[in-house]
Amino acid sequence: MTQIIETLADVSDRYDALFVDLWGCMHNGITAFPEAVKAMQDYRARGGIVVLVTNSPKPRAGVAVQLEQFGVPTDAYDTIATSGDSARSAMFRGAVGEKVYFMGEWARDEGFFEPLSLLDNPLEIKRVPLDEAEGIVCCGPNDPMAEPDVNRADFLYAKTKGMKLLCANPDIVVDRGEVREWCAGALAQLYTEMGGESLYFGKPHPPIYDLARRRLEAINPNIPDRKILAIGDGTMTDIKGAMGEDIDCLFISGGLAAAETQTERQPDADALSAYLEKEKSNPTYTIGFLR
Repeated sequence: MTQIIETLADVSDRYDALFVDLWGCMHNGITAFPEAVKAMQDYRARGGIVVLVTNSPKPRAGVAVQLEQFGVPTDAYDTIATSGDSARSAMFRGAVGEKVYFMGEWARDEGFFEPLSLLDNPLEIKRVPLDEAEGIVCCGPNDPMAEPDVNRADFLYAKTKGMKLLCANPDIVVDRGEVREWCAGALAQLYTEMGGESLYFGKPHPPIYDLARRRLEAINPNIPDRKILAIGDGTMTDIKGAMGEDIDCLFISGGLAAAETQTERQPDADALSAYLEKEKSNPTYTIGFLR
């Protein structure tokens, strides 16, 4: 049974590093959460390492710029691991071919296609119409408010051609302020349900945790998994991923599950228990909001 805690400081001395989700934990897609920022600053001041682990399809440099715009200062974290970085590496290795059909908002996601100099002989990726593509690169829906099912006809065509879909963000939904939007994970889920093959690189899947560990090791190579605490508001991404990696985790109930857990400042214990049972999730700790 999860332990409800009042502040991160109640348990943070047990851990040398944090793997911290962004959207719903550090910000709401518009502005930073001041208490969460202070919690990270205080943790780092005590010697802890903060690795931001996000399902954003952006490269980490793009996420850093976005965080500055939201009001998350650089002294609140040490490094960033993004689903986008993990997925980009696979794309430039040819995971879905050289000619790809792109799904997303180009003005937002253009950085996903920037050359990746870390690889030897990366492929030259070309964006083409669907009927010329070898595979699909999905950073998100073209319209985040439209139901995923609007893509069914294109997905049926892609499936019959044997295309793989590279999902750069496994999140199903996200709350931008008070507005809930669909994410790339919803499209990948639909494609898989239709019989297509989707490739995932963010939470809860192993590649992003491998990347997060490499980013952590670059700062301190001597931190074992038992000294890492993962923090997030998604039971099917952040918490499921941490449980799969055998890493302790802190569930933020006031994010995506605020209504289900009846979270105001803290969750209602009975509502939380019912929600976690329904989700088949067992986080080590739970808190209403990161503070």
